[in-house]
Order: sequence, then C-alpha cells, then structure tokens
Amino acid sequence: MQRFMGLLLEVWREACQHFDIAEFTARIMPLLTARIPIELLLVRRVDLRRTALETVAAGCRDGTLVAEARSSCSTEQLEKLLAWCRRGEVRLFRNDDPFGKKIPFLPKGVNAEALIGPLCSDYGTMGFLALVTSPGENFSDVHEKLVVELLHPFRAALANDRRLREMASQQEAAEADREALLARLGRREISETIVGAESGLKQVMDRVKLVAHADVPVLLFGETGSGKEVIARAIHTRSDRESGPFLRVNCGAIPPELIDSELFGHERGSFTGAVGTRKGWFERADGGTLFLDEVGELPLAAQVRLLRILQDGSFERVGGQRQLTVDVRVVAATNRDLRQMVSEGRFRDDLWYRLAVFPIELPALRERPEDMPELAAHFALRASRRFGLPLLVPTPTDVLLLLAYDWPGNIRELASVINRAALLGNGKCLETAKALGASPPELHAPSREARAASAVDESKPLKTLDDVVRDHIKEALRKTRGQVEGPTGAAHLLGINPHTLRGRMRKLKIDWQSYRGDHREV
Repeated sequence: MQRFMGLLLEVWREACQHFDIAEFTARIMPLLTARIPIELLLVRRVDLRRTALETVAAGCRDGTLVAEARSSCSTEQLEKLLAWCRRGEVRLFRNDDPFGKKIPFLPKGVNAEALIGPLCSDYGTMGFLALVTSPGENFSDVHEKLVVELLHPFRAALANDRRLREMASQQEAAEADREALLARLGRREISETIVGAESGLKQVMDRVKLVAHADVPVLLFGETGSGKEVIARAIHTRSDRESGPFLRVNCGAIPPELIDSELFGHERGSFTGAVGTRKGWFERADGGTLFLDEVGELPLAAQVRLLRILQDGSFERVGGQRQLTVDVRVVAATNRDLRQMVSEGRFRDDLWYRLAVFPIELPALRERPEDMPELAAHFALRASRRFGLPLLVPTPTDVLLLLAYDWPGNIRELASVINRAALLGNGKCLETAKALGASPPELHAPSREARAASAVDESKPLKTLDDVVRDHIKEALRKTRGQVEGPTGAAHLLGINPHTLRGRMRKLKIDWQSYRGDHREV
C-alpha cells in the first residue's frame, strides 16, 4: 500500500475541495486510471423511497457517461443490499456471480470484474462504490486493499453531497415561502418602494445618497408614520453593509428594566429568568445596520451604554465580565424634539452630538401633496394583490378627498385608509369617502349673498398655496416674536414639529431672525 499513499493523499485533497460528489469523481478519475486497471467507476446510492439504486457519480476511462442512471430492485434485493452494507465488506464479483444476481450492483450490459465496497455515513445514507476492470484485466489483493482505503474519502464525499442537496432543498423551500409571502403582501421584492423619490422626497434621497457610504451615525427626524424605517433601509441597501443584517428595534416598546438585556444581551444566571446566554440586538446586527426607532424614549441609564458603544464599539452583556466589540452602523429615528429634550435634561447632550452627525428630516405627508396620486395608486395596487381583488385605480375624486385630509398618521395611515377603501368597495371601486369617514358633499344652490361675495372674490387674483402658508407662518412668528421652539414658540402655535417648521421656512425663504431683536439661535 505504500506505493498508493500519494494517490490516497490526492484523493483526500479533492474530497475536501469539492462538495459535489459527481465533480469529485470526475476530478479523481484520471488519477485512478493512471494507477489502477479500471474502465468504470460508479457511486450508487440506495433510494429507499423508490426501492431503486441511483447512480449519483460515474467516471469512465474514455469520458463517456453511463446510460442507466437508476435501476429498480425488489424489496428482497434491497434488504440484502442494506444487510451487506452494514457488514462493511469489500467484495470482488462479476454480474454472473450469484451474489451479483441477488443485487443489481452494476447497470445492465456491464459484465466485467468489479470490486464493490459499501458507503455508509452518519446520516444513515447507504450506497456503494464500484470499480470495474478494463477488458482482459483482473484485480489483485493490493487493489482490494486500495478500495478499502478509498471508501473513507468517498464516504465523506457522499455525506457532503447529501448536505449540499439538503441545503439546496431548504433554499428552494425558503424561496417558495418568500414568493408566497410577497404575494400575500402584494409586493414583487422585499425591498421597499420609495414613492416620491424624485418629487416630494427628492431632497431626502439626495441626502441619503450623500451619507450612505460614509458609515457614520444618521439621525432621522419625522412625524409618526412618515416612513423613517423605509429611509433607514434605503441607507443600508446603498451602503457597503448591504450584505449584512438590517435590524429594527423600537426603543419605546421595550420595558425600562429589559432595555440593557435587549440591546446588549445577558449571561446565564445574570437575573431571575435568565436561563441561558442571549445575544443582544447589537451583537445580532454585527457587520450590518441597527435601526433604533424612537431613540428619544431611551432612559438616561441606557443612553450612557449606547454612547459607549457608539464611541468605540465595545460593551458588556448584562451579568458579564468580558468586553465584547461589534462593528455596527446606527441609524436612529425619533418624532420628538431632541433639542428640547437636551435642554430639559431628558436626553444626554453628548449622545445627541454622537447621533446627530448627519441629520435627515422627513416631510409629513401633508407637505407632499404632489406625491398623493402616486402613493394612492401604489397602495391601491398592493391592496388588490393582498386581498385578491381586481386592480383598483384611484379616481380624481378619490385623490381630491385624500388631499383634503390632514393625515396625522402620515404614510402609515394612508395605507390603512386605502386598504379599508378597497375592502369597502368589494373589488368594484375604492370607497375612499367611507374609508375616511366623510360624507359626500351636498349640493346647495348658492344664496344671493354667496353669489355676490363670489363675484367680488373672483375679481381678485387667487393666492398660491405657498403664499398662503408663507403668510400664515409669518403671522405665527410675529405673535411669538421669532421664537420657534418651546411652549410659546411658533411650532407649538401652529401644531407642528419644530424641525418640520424649520424645513418649511427654508423652503419658503422665511427669515425668522427678522422677527426678533436679539437674533439668538432657536
């Protein structure tokens, strides 16, 4: 056997490099034919479900393929084959051998001498390796001992091949589940569609493109339901971390006593109920992006630990003594005024500076009227797919009704209203008025006074919407002497977020400093 040691080493090397047993067999066939008088090599697997023998790998000296890939066998033959495999015998025989007649080892038409060895793995997979001689050649005792040694790499290759097939099967099942889920959600892809990226959200998307590859913390401002998670995911998919995980944590939904455990994990026995070690959100997001939604809801104690992990990426699990490090990009979001919270001592100023490296402000839905037709059509299409209804298209009347509403819940509320309108319409139309809880406008004949007032009004040029909004903001600034934030500020008076008000003032070119004498920053 000493002269075959180099051959066995090459076979093992190929077995470790190729998981597909057919590819492995094709690679080692030239090595074997150069040292052993074989014409054909077969790896056949027992197919218990079909009571047959299946050829999973074949190699021929001349490179031709074996025509018969599967041969049927009786239950009795199958039982004898399994019993022989369990004994682990290597046997030399021909097809006219009585033992060979009991078990169809070789495909029909192959009548040369063959060495057969069983292949069994920890998975219970059973099959055999068959080496068939060249015409006029015979196997020796040395060749039989070589086959005994070859069974080990072939068993490993057969086990790897089974794992590969199982993984492929699981992937196909996962893809099928994914397609079924997308069909239920009315989507074609998992990634979010950003409606209005070239119109109402153009400035936002421009900032997303700027910061996506910078790998710095991003802080998103916006009202509830304005699409902060969609923008956070857009930052992730456009960054170098796209292949890593994207995880979302709602900081406001975690009880204060569990925040440290949820974010940073805990060790077994660190508190009552900690029956095992648990990884926190930061560990699970390692190499990817962690979206901290409603970050303003974090208590001060948790803010300290969050600041540390933002500084150097290090932390300790609850009850742990070992320092761990992660590589995570943080995208935080809030609908609260963090500047005001910092001034009131409810949010750490050092954490604010760490998070607000690159702030992005999302406009509310009422500030994006140009996107309403496309958004309504997008959600109507999704509702049609989700509920199995005919394709529903919003009418101009539907769009006007949607534009007349204030949308305190923003995009999230719009999606719910369109779903409700689709269900109320029962596949015939979108019952937008009913979904909004509005009644159709009543038609009244105008009175003489109304007609007179209308005639007077028609003689005056109509102001644009921007002009009306500009005048309204200026009036609020006059009443508050240029103060934007706080309980006596213009934002509170107008009932909107201070960041939203600042965005509107920049867009409408309103100089708030002209309304106060000291010109201090608001």
